[in-house]
Amino acid sequence: MTSEAAVSPKPMAASANHMKSGTKADLAARAPLVTLRNIDKTFANGTHALDNVSFEVRQGDFLSLVGPSGCGKSTALRLISKLTAPTSGRIDWHGGAPAAGDIAFVFQEATLMPWATVWDNAYLPLKLKGVSKGEAAPLIEEALTRVNLLKFANSYPRELSGGMKMRCSIARALVMRPKILLMDEPFAALDEITRFRLNNDLLELWQTYDWTVIFVTHSVFESVFLSNRIVVMSPNPGRVFKEIDVS
Repeated sequence: MTSEAAVSPKPMAASANHMKSGTKADLAARAPLVTLRNIDKTFANGTHALDNVSFEVRQGDFLSLVGPSGCGKSTALRLISKLTAPTSGRIDWHGGAPAAGDIAFVFQEATLMPWATVWDNAYLPLKLKGVSKGEAAPLIEEALTRVNLLKFANSYPRELSGGMKMRCSIARALVMRPKILLMDEPFAALDEITRFRLNNDLLELWQTYDWTVIFVTHSVFESVFLSNRIVVMSPNPGRVFKEIDVS
C-alpha cells in the first residue's frame, strides 16, 4: 500500500480562517441556489426520516449538515440530488433545476471499481456520457493533478491508501466540472492526520472551482473548519435545530 504522505506535499493550513480568507466576505450576499421547504420524508418501511425540514443553500456556500446518526443528514443529500423524493414539502431550485452533470456526489466509501486503474475510475462518469478517452484525457489529467494522484494514474485501488482512494473519488467528481458537490461523510473512516490533510485540500478545491458544497459530518470541528454555514439537526425524526454562520 502506498503511503498517503507521498501524495500530499502541500503544507497544512494554519487555520480555517486562513484557508477561507477572501472567499467568505461576499457569500452572504450571494443569490440562493436551492431551498428545502417544509420537507417531510417517510420511507416505505415506516421510518420517519425528516420532519418539516427547511433550509436554504446559497451559491458558493460550503454548508455542513451536522448531527447524530439518524437525524436525516444523508437523506437530505439524497433529496437534493434527486436520488429520492420528499413525502411532502418541496425543493425549489432558483434559476431552474440543475442540468445533468451539474451535481456530483461523493459517498462515505470511495466506491471505486477494483479492476480499474485510477485513470479509468476517474474516466467512468465521462465514459457514461459518451466522451471518448482522447477528449477526456485533459480533464482527467487536471483532476488527478489537483488531488495529487497523477503519478498513480496506472495504479489499482488495492495499491492505494484509504486517503488516496478518497482522492480518486473526488477526482471522479472533478472531471464532471460540477456546480454542486454533495459529500456524505467522505472522510469519516480515515485517520485524523489524513482527514485533516484532505480537509485542507478540499477547501483549496472549493476556492479554486467556486463550488457550492453540501457536506455531511458528525464532527463539530470538521464542520467549523470547513464551512461558512452549518445546519445542526436533531434526530428521530430529523429536524433543523439551529443554523450557524461561521465567521
